[in-house]
Amino acid sequence: MNTSTQRVNGQTRPIDPTGQADRPDVNKPESAVNTRGPAKPPAEEGGKKPSAAVRLVALARERYTFVMSTDGRPYAVAIDGPNLALPLRGRAGLRQRLSRLYTDTFVGDVASQSALADAMTVLEGVAEDDDPVVAHLRVGHDDAGTLVIDLGTADGRAVTVSAGGWHVVERSPVLFRRSGAMAPMPTPILIGDGLSKFHALLNMDESTFRQLVAWLVAAWIPTIPHPVLTFKGEQGTGKSKTAQMVVNLVDPSPASKRSQPRDIKAWSAQAFNSWALCLDNISTIPPWFSDTLCKAVTGDGIVDRALYTDDDVVVLTFRRVLAMTTIDAGALAGDLAERLLMLDLQLIDEENRRTEEELDDAFEAVRPSVLGSLCDLLATVLAVLPSIHLATMPRMADFARVLAAVDQVMEWNTLDDYLATSANVAGDALEGDQFGSAVAALVEQAGTWTGTAAQLLEQAQPPGGVRPQNWPKDATRAGGKVKRLAPLLRSIGITVDDTQRSRDRHRAKLLILTRTDPPDESASAPPQDPLWPETTQPGAGHRPLTSTDAAGTLPGRAAAQRPGRVTRCGR
Repeated sequence: MNTSTQRVNGQTRPIDPTGQADRPDVNKPESAVNTRGPAKPPAEEGGKKPSAAVRLVALARERYTFVMSTDGRPYAVAIDGPNLALPLRGRAGLRQRLSRLYTDTFVGDVASQSALADAMTVLEGVAEDDDPVVAHLRVGHDDAGTLVIDLGTADGRAVTVSAGGWHVVERSPVLFRRSGAMAPMPTPILIGDGLSKFHALLNMDESTFRQLVAWLVAAWIPTIPHPVLTFKGEQGTGKSKTAQMVVNLVDPSPASKRSQPRDIKAWSAQAFNSWALCLDNISTIPPWFSDTLCKAVTGDGIVDRALYTDDDVVVLTFRRVLAMTTIDAGALAGDLAERLLMLDLQLIDEENRRTEEELDDAFEAVRPSVLGSLCDLLATVLAVLPSIHLATMPRMADFARVLAAVDQVMEWNTLDDYLATSANVAGDALEGDQFGSAVAALVEQAGTWTGTAAQLLEQAQPPGGVRPQNWPKDATRAGGKVKRLAPLLRSIGITVDDTQRSRDRHRAKLLILTRTDPPDESASAPPQDPLWPETTQPGAGHRPLTSTDAAGTLPGRAAAQRPGRVTRCGR
């Protein structure tokens, strides 16, 4: 057996397939994945060498541990290398690396496709020996609640963010997987006010920009649902470019903007391989995709048949950070409208327009400092977030708590602005639904309307008397439509009660639609004073980095350069 020294995963190691290798942790410090050690190849009998498949397995088990992820996929993790989950098959996976390693080790010998296939089958079995582990995508967290952001670089560096500050570490403390839809992220640095530099590239007012900053901070908290960031504006407002820059801050990708998928399988493939996605130029959303986006915000799971099998399945589970651009918010369905953060962009004057190349260069120049300011703000928000308690819980309550924490730290009013914007979006969505507008007009005229879904379908008249294509076809669909429109109707002061039955022998379900006073916008948001209890001063919980800490983040950066509290945009 060849025992020469070779370069493996960027490390110089003696090749010894029969040696016992230490198995490092993956996501847990106490992890004992594949601890039985590599199997020894059988001794040569009569000069016969071990098969190529046996030698491939021995080489792989010396250099990698093998785990099964919670989505049912086997991965390899380098023992002396980044804490990255390598797929056993496919491009840039273990199979490709192992094939090259075999040729480098056994000079003049090339592993056959059948030997590689046999070895992969054995290694998949090795991966099943232990309980499944979580393979995070771009953003993860450990058991202590520390957030970890994968920089996407070949060396496996990551950023850890906690209430005590943020650091750039050489090896991620949690296991990450990667995909071809990911691109590297620059190393965050603290130079000046990164948020103000980013605002200078965008055509939005102060209130809108502050909501965007709060959304960006929440986008790196993987344990909460995130509203769909929606950029609205007429042509020439720079919606697509703004969305591209925002997504490339959270989860850089060579395809940061995507077209609307054609079906659920195309969508699941995109969502499984990207933490943040942007759908560009959305005009209409079909019902199936509207429901899919709602589930992707709060957490979704898709079960599909595995390739080349009859009864085996694969499970894709994900909660994603979503953004999209649109001109007309009224084209969005009501249930999706409740999960939006709508930001209006202003028209760009001709004398202020910049070329794509100029914007790209300016963005790349400020991106490291923008990331540094966002990490700084995120650390401070994590310090005060446990003490944040809302007087009332709006829709997307976890996100609302993050907004309240940002307001506490920055002395902003993003929560009030978000609640007011959400009410406007609901009204726009109702106006864009012709059946919903007809029902609202009927109730406005009657004050209180009571009847069956069939009677409602008969009495609600579309504009012009011609029913559009998306008008409910029968009473069952009309009743279901009213149920879906209930939150939007409530936002304009119309309550829906479908719990009553008629008193005749048919016992038909009744719809009781009642006009009430519309909610006061100022009362829809929790009062400012009792919104959060007395806590430490903004930034006081954010420990400045010491010189030792600085050595683990950016070489040569003095600890004095780190401010005692986060920088403020526009202040």
